[in-house]
Amino acid sequence: MPQRNPSKAKLSRHVGIHVSIGDGIDESVDRAIELGCEGAFQIFTCSPRRWNAAPIEEEKASAFRAKCSKNGFVPFAHMPYMPNLSSPDPKFYSQSKEVLVREVKRCDFLGIKYLVLHTGSSLGTGIEEGKKRLVNACREAISKTDSLSVRLLIENSAGGKRDLGSKFETLRECLKDIAEPKRTGICFDTCHAFASGYEISSEEGVRNTVHEFDRIVGLNNLFLIHANDSKAERGKGIDRHEHIGIGKIGKRGMECFFSLPILSKVPAILETPRDGKRSDLENVLILKRFSQIN
Repeated sequence: MPQRNPSKAKLSRHVGIHVSIGDGIDESVDRAIELGCEGAFQIFTCSPRRWNAAPIEEEKASAFRAKCSKNGFVPFAHMPYMPNLSSPDPKFYSQSKEVLVREVKRCDFLGIKYLVLHTGSSLGTGIEEGKKRLVNACREAISKTDSLSVRLLIENSAGGKRDLGSKFETLRECLKDIAEPKRTGICFDTCHAFASGYEISSEEGVRNTVHEFDRIVGLNNLFLIHANDSKAERGKGIDRHEHIGIGKIGKRGMECFFSLPILSKVPAILETPRDGKRSDLENVLILKRFSQIN
């Protein structure tokens, strides 16, 4: 990896972090600014651990849109944790689909063009059956919001025993079966990729993994990167995020990944822990440094 001259390096991508919407959804933009985000940040539009969501006030939504526009932000939203879009349980699955439609509409109201969603768990019914339910949920949500342009970004998973979406082939199949290229895409989580067995802790590993992703899924389908190091070893299927550069992927792997020219235009969002090891601002500054090119 060639050394960079800081005086010549410049930021090559939008860099941000997941921020809270506490005290008002428009306040999240102010937090993003305070934390040094440039061009991007991510939010939940409501509490991620509840099924219900309070309506968004027009005044707050208008303020959110105006602040994003003024500060040049392209915001991203993430689905709440409760839904499982691959669930075999009819009631749970129906509720999950309702939340997906609701979140697409809330994103549109806020002027957010991208909604990240987890593939979910098939709960022992097999990857193929789970994939069918995920595809159906996405197709239904797109059909019910056909006048909107919010893009659903399917996030790769960490490879646990009951989840799906950890392999690039499954992501490709989901996009193909949904068959709505203008309304779908991929969010690549570095921790999840590493946990599911992809080698991104070295320069060679990063290049090989990104090449494989491009060959199988296509970089044209990649709209967001979740920038997370991993507490767990590669291939363990354990989804435990670590501050970038101090986990098992390590500084070398993270810097190689985020300085790779072919990825330089893809926005990156941190979802790093809040455990006192390092502040959010420090993580943002480090990601910016990793994302510089000569």
